[in-house]
Amino acid sequence: MCEQQRVSRRGGDGEVRREEMRRAADSETDMAGLEEESASREYTVRRSRLIKMINWWHVGTTFVPHILVGLLCYLGAQVTFDLVTLGPSVPLETAKTLATTMHPVLFDMGWRGTFLFLCLVYLWARMHHPVYLVEFSVFEPPEAWKLSHGELLECMRRQQCFTEESLSFLARILAKSGTGPATAWPPGIVRCLGPEKPVADQSVEAARKESETVICTVVADVLRKTATPPAEVDILIVNCSLFSPTPSLCAMVLSHFEMRSDVMTYNLSGMGCSASLIAVELAQSVLRSYPNKTALVVSTENLTQNLYHGNERSMLLQNTLFRCGGAAILLSNKWRDGRRAKYKLLHVVREQGVSREAYEAVYECQDDTGERGVRLSKDIVRVAGRTMEKNFTVLGPYVLPLSEQLKVARALLVKKAHKLLVHDYPALAGLLRLTAAKKPHAYVPDFKRGIDHWCIHAGGRAVVDGVVKNLKLLPRHAEPSRHALFRYGNTSSSSIWYELDYVRHKANQRRGHRVLQVAFGSGFKCNSAVWLCLQPEHPH
Repeated sequence: MCEQQRVSRRGGDGEVRREEMRRAADSETDMAGLEEESASREYTVRRSRLIKMINWWHVGTTFVPHILVGLLCYLGAQVTFDLVTLGPSVPLETAKTLATTMHPVLFDMGWRGTFLFLCLVYLWARMHHPVYLVEFSVFEPPEAWKLSHGELLECMRRQQCFTEESLSFLARILAKSGTGPATAWPPGIVRCLGPEKPVADQSVEAARKESETVICTVVADVLRKTATPPAEVDILIVNCSLFSPTPSLCAMVLSHFEMRSDVMTYNLSGMGCSASLIAVELAQSVLRSYPNKTALVVSTENLTQNLYHGNERSMLLQNTLFRCGGAAILLSNKWRDGRRAKYKLLHVVREQGVSREAYEAVYECQDDTGERGVRLSKDIVRVAGRTMEKNFTVLGPYVLPLSEQLKVARALLVKKAHKLLVHDYPALAGLLRLTAAKKPHAYVPDFKRGIDHWCIHAGGRAVVDGVVKNLKLLPRHAEPSRHALFRYGNTSSSSIWYELDYVRHKANQRRGHRVLQVAFGSGFKCNSAVWLCLQPEHPH
């Protein structure tokens, strides 16, 4: 019996080998046919058409630096030849004659004029092209995407992976989140509420469809508002932290709007909720290097593939905080765009934490059961406060008035003097009743004197409350953030643009007002940007 089984197994193995050999031969035949077909359809083009495709202006400007270097070398060789032919004594004697015969007033005006000319050249060389925000647009989700708190909890329940304890925890967090009764979720997750009660569609195609809907809608809207043809976009930057497909989202935008093939594209991922200001800073750097250009920045996040299906509390928070959203921002350094621009970019400040605590504050990982999600550390509030303090320390000299900066300097001097007396002169400190435990109060600058409107990242009600408390802001300063959180939820990197949209429409913004955007992100990062209002809109 065993011998028969071995024989039959050998026969089966032989049939498998013959089948594999037959498939290999077929594949070789198919490849040979494909090569023959491709060889018969070689790409050919007429030489005249190739000449027309050449950008002769680009070719000419490429050789301009070489021509200038050649002229400099020629002039240097000519001067050297004159010095060798005439000798060094002739130029020196000519200079002495001019110095003795020239009127002192003319000599004085000459060196002062030369010094002034050199200073102007230096300032002109260091001067950057201003970056204007021509227009921006935010994504307004359709009604079919919007869910109430009850519908969201029902959607979570239908995933059939959450315990009753986890669902109760989600309900408590939702009640305290500050989000409203109609915030957006992608169709791949909303479909769970259908009559057939299917599970969420987390396929790549569903995620790509979500990004395509959000991105293409806001890009088309901002191009329509500014009457900008897609062919006039020179720089494209797309940031999406948790979804980075192949081809990239930049390639999707280029293909959908049929932009030029030489557009400079940058796709940013994994940089969290502060990525939009990083994209703005990148656009600023590129625009400073390339004059007369237009940059399109797109900020969004993708939720279809990022619904956590485990029961770890530190990772369940992402299911209650984040919502669908996006924004498209059109930037330009063209002088003619400055006349129609809404804002002018004044400053961008970035601060990156480098400690292990900061690195793990917002961390994508897997739980004990292998479910992937984003874990929020218990120390995130302390890490965010420390990073924001460093960011505002750098930002302060740019926006605070001189009187407020003098108060900060005085507080620092008092702190230094107290430390010096307590440690180096304890007897004198005893006479002045100074102790190490009784330290002088740290002075918090009044940033309200330098900033007119605030766009604080709507990361949650606790985040907004913490910033308002630490900076001693008024309720009206936090109104844009609370409105964006209530109506749209935490839309990640695009939340600051929903807030700026509220500011320009309902906050009585005037020409010359300064607007501050503050965003926090994984890593841990705190980024800020200051905009100058050029053309306010009438409040609705």
